[in-house]
Amino acid sequence: MRSSVLRACGGSVAAIGLVLLGGGTAAAHVTADAPGAAQGSYSVVTFRVPTESVTAATTGLTVVLPNVKNARTEPIPGWSAKIDRNAESEAVAVTWTSDPGAPGVPPGQFQRFVVSLGPLPKQENLSFPAKQTYSDGTVVNWDQPVGADGSEPEHPAPAITLAASGAEGDHHHAASAENTAENTDNTARWIGGIGLALGLLGVALGVGTVLRGRQS
Repeated sequence: MRSSVLRACGGSVAAIGLVLLGGGTAAAHVTADAPGAAQGSYSVVTFRVPTESVTAATTGLTVVLPNVKNARTEPIPGWSAKIDRNAESEAVAVTWTSDPGAPGVPPGQFQRFVVSLGPLPKQENLSFPAKQTYSDGTVVNWDQPVGADGSEPEHPAPAITLAASGAEGDHHHAASAENTAENTDNTARWIGGIGLALGLLGVALGVGTVLRGRQS
């Protein structure tokens, strides 16, 4: 009976270990995240880059961009960013490089790399093939598409899902923002007018007090 319980516990521990190992492997992938990203709009995309090596640090990351008109990176201490453009001045790639003497992303750690992009292409799924470079010269390409059956490859390309174009919604938001600005401007004018009136009243009272003083 006791041996049966021990075998059962051992099997459970092994199963849990496999689950954790599988979860850790998936978590080690380079991933992309862009909450609220929509087709034809601008969005901030965050790339999460873990260092899988146990002996070398991540010192470089290159991400292929979908030929967008605008791309801006967020400053990261110890890192430099460079955006490559084509003949039409469209952003086609961005490369982050660890500065000389900087530690990069040490083993067991990860770094977030953030870039603002737009307008995004009008397609449902958008992938960003990436190249991760280590301090020992090792290069890992994260550029494999998801299988037709939905299976995940060994080195999947970071990807995001884009919501349908919300041109009408954007128009309403723009109109709302314009109305808010107009209301704010009107309020400021009212406040300014009241302040001017109070100021004039104060001057009149002051003049009246001076005159009464002279008469007395």
